[in-house]
Amino acid sequence: MTSLFETSTPLRHGWPSAYSFPCTSLAFVSCYVYSPRAFGAVGEAGRLLCARVKASDPVWLPRYAGSVFRASCRDRELAALLGRGAVLVPVPGSGISADAPWAAQTLAHALGAVGLGQRVWPALRRQVAVRKSATAPVGARPSVREHYESLAIVRSSGAAPRIVLVDDVITKGRTLLAAAARLQGEWPNADIRAFALIRTVGFAPRLTQLLELCHGVIRWAGGDARREP
Repeated sequence: MTSLFETSTPLRHGWPSAYSFPCTSLAFVSCYVYSPRAFGAVGEAGRLLCARVKASDPVWLPRYAGSVFRASCRDRELAALLGRGAVLVPVPGSGISADAPWAAQTLAHALGAVGLGQRVWPALRRQVAVRKSATAPVGARPSVREHYESLAIVRSSGAAPRIVLVDDVITKGRTLLAAAARLQGEWPNADIRAFALIRTVGFAPRLTQLLELCHGVIRWAGGDARREP
């Protein structure tokens, strides 16, 4: 049997100029917040939440997906984002993609299992490993360009008109913006947006709650990604 990843396009190293970057802004929604250094019970709960999602915990991940579903019942924008017409594209992890599922892919399937999205489509693969942002010093985290050049398109019968990139955690937004640019360059007419389960809030010393719905945007500005908020 031919692996899905064996049908991917060759890796293209061409980096678009600043004036022709395929995706200059990307709207996103996130549900939970996390701070790596927050004090107190909520801060500790946030770190546990992040660890469970990264590990694709089979008990907790469906619960978090259920929370997203309930949030979509209260928020029209989230409901529209993850409606039945949305094709969920999981963002590859930092390592070279393999047949084994990764955190964002498991999350995408968990969202689909509770009735969110139309289907899961692994449209992207990582052909060159990049350093993990979570363990890299601030100045050594992969750039948008590194992410973009390490990603490749997986061939399909056709592009979906509405694509929602799914990631477990959004920090600065470089991975999501690079993934969106790679897809937009291949399918310029697709409506591409993003969903991240968890949004980092820098080094906030204290969190008051974990479930905090956020509508934001990632912009391509000055050669880098800028997340708002």
